[in-house]
Order: sequence, then structure tokens, then C-alpha cells
Amino acid sequence: MNSFVLPKGSRGKVVIRVRDFLSKLPSAKAWRVEVSEHRTKRSDSQNAYLWGVVYRTILASEELAGWTNEDLHEYFLGEHFGWETLTGFGKKRLRPLRRSSKLSTNEFMDYIGFIQLRMAEHGIYVPDPNEYRGVAS
Repeated sequence: MNSFVLPKGSRGKVVIRVRDFLSKLPSAKAWRVEVSEHRTKRSDSQNAYLWGVVYRTILASEELAGWTNEDLHEYFLGEHFGWETLTGFGKKRLRPLRRSSKLSTNEFMDYIGFIQLRMAEHGIYVPDPNEYRGVAS
């Protein structure tokens, strides 16, 4: 699979590359061409901050004895993005409507801000990314 990013502003050179690429595809086959908005996904450092700082800070609370990083992750995803109810074998369970892996960098920081606000309501301070060396937003 090939992909091209059309930058903001002048796109002439990229459009020519895309046209040239498409013209070289074998005509004996049908091809699907899809276009979608380019979004920068959350970074590895953002992910490291979430799991290594945010969740670790929250789990230090005695109020959450027995909880894991994964428990917190599911909880906050559902609280932030909403829940759907799944039924199976006579039981119901909740699942978050969205996962964090597909979030853009800005959406991810909004998600972190949501967690920080929720924890502040419970008296738990979650530091910002710039308060930790080597972890960027």
C-alpha cells in the first residue's frame, strides 16, 4: 500500500507524484483509491506519559487498591468517549466507544486533560507532561 500526504498550501509536486504513480498501475486490474484527512496520531512519548506517569500517579492512591493500568484505561476511555453495552451469555458489560490508539495528538491531549480534571475532583494531582524530563506532549 502506498500513501501520500498532501501538505497544506502548495501541493503541485505531490499531485504530480500521485498522478505519475496512478498512471503506472497495471490497467488489467481494478484499483481502489481512497482519500482521507491526514491526522497526526498521538506520539510514543504521549503514550509513555499516559501509561508511565498519568496512570502510575493515579494508582498510587489508596482509594484504588486492586486496580491496574488497564482498569484505569478502560474506565477513562468510557467516561470520556461514552459507553456501549454488550450482552452475552446472559451478562451485560460496558465497552468504551473509542480507543486511544487512533486519537490525534490534539485529541489525545484533550483526553489527558479530561483525566487530570477528573482526578483533581478527587484530590489527586496528575502532573503535566512538561513536568517530567524526557516526556513530551
